[in-house]
Amino acid sequence: MLIGYIGYNLVRGNLPVALPLLSEKFGYTNTQLGYILTISELCYAIGKFTMGPYADVIGGKKMFVWGLAGAVAMNFIFPLYGNLVYFTLVWCAARYFLSMGWGGLAKIIGQWYEPERNGTIMGIISINFQIGGSLSSIFPGLLIMAGVGWRGLFFWPAVISMMIAIWAQLAAKESPQHVIPRVRFGRAASSTRAQLQISNRQPGGWQITKSLLNLQVFRELLVYSFFIHILRSFFMYWIPKFMVDVGMGHAGAAMSSAVFPLAGSLGTVALGWYTDRYTPHHRTSPMWKLLMLATLAIVVIAPLSAYQLKYSWLIVILFAVAGFCVYGPYSMSAGALTLDIAGPEAAGTSTGLLDGVGYIGGTVGSFATGLVADHFGWMYVFYLLSGCGLITASWVLFMSRRRV
Repeated sequence: MLIGYIGYNLVRGNLPVALPLLSEKFGYTNTQLGYILTISELCYAIGKFTMGPYADVIGGKKMFVWGLAGAVAMNFIFPLYGNLVYFTLVWCAARYFLSMGWGGLAKIIGQWYEPERNGTIMGIISINFQIGGSLSSIFPGLLIMAGVGWRGLFFWPAVISMMIAIWAQLAAKESPQHVIPRVRFGRAASSTRAQLQISNRQPGGWQITKSLLNLQVFRELLVYSFFIHILRSFFMYWIPKFMVDVGMGHAGAAMSSAVFPLAGSLGTVALGWYTDRYTPHHRTSPMWKLLMLATLAIVVIAPLSAYQLKYSWLIVILFAVAGFCVYGPYSMSAGALTLDIAGPEAAGTSTGLLDGVGYIGGTVGSFATGLVADHFGWMYVFYLLSGCGLITASWVLFMSRRRV
């Protein structure tokens, strides 16, 4: 699962690196590029809502492999024709397939590890989208340096992810029972999970959905997911285009965008380990403090963006600070907190609902970024992001009163 989801990111994170090349080749504005990101992000959210509960019915492995195979196919198709509508439709299909990955992964991981290790295990497993995010920036950057055109940024990641999908199909095991079928693996239930299980006597993803929505703590987590995805979506999709707009070359912009997920992988593991060891029943306590620090970093980036490349080194450092402080809290929503609340029985549905609402937030953020950048400049994009960061940190502080 660690390597498998890196494959997911290779065929998702290549588009942001390709955006400046598509703009250069076809003359697209940031607003037009935002259409691709916005509409496909909405399709990703729809996929989360529909396929998350389905993972609890058919199992995590099938969902995981099917999603990766479909995304690989769409990456092979994407470069065959050059048109904004075509790009948008194909990437919408790709994002729908990509929406299957995390729900399948969370269900599998939930079957393999005991609840007392949720923070550490999900912290470690969550670095797959940070490492994958870094590789999906570095690898296309190397391809650009090698003279590969924009089409190659989709073809070669698809080749690698296709091999990963085949390996996942052959090697991945749904649960310990698929390795040692005669052994029973006990899992202690938290009080929240116990309430969920009592109300969930009937099988099926939609019955689980109803049970989850009856929990106030889960409804509060849905609001959090909406806002944290706005922050994460900007850094995931727009850093390469921002760096090119302030004067950096395409390869350098791709490499610079890798610092955010690389630092994020450190923050994710550190936060997961810390909450397991020191605040296992109050994971939100360190989360809001990290988000306040991320907000401060974004506020500082805003005026620096007006100086083109003069302070690019400082902007990259601040991207790293933001990555460390954003990715840890981000990974908690559909990671450790999901397993704390829902357990493996409802992991697919839980992640589907959380990420579905979250990527609606990502849709808003993706469209607003392109529009504001074109009409007002990147400085105001960062000021808006800092406002979103403040709202997100404040909401987590509000959630922490429940000692979640």
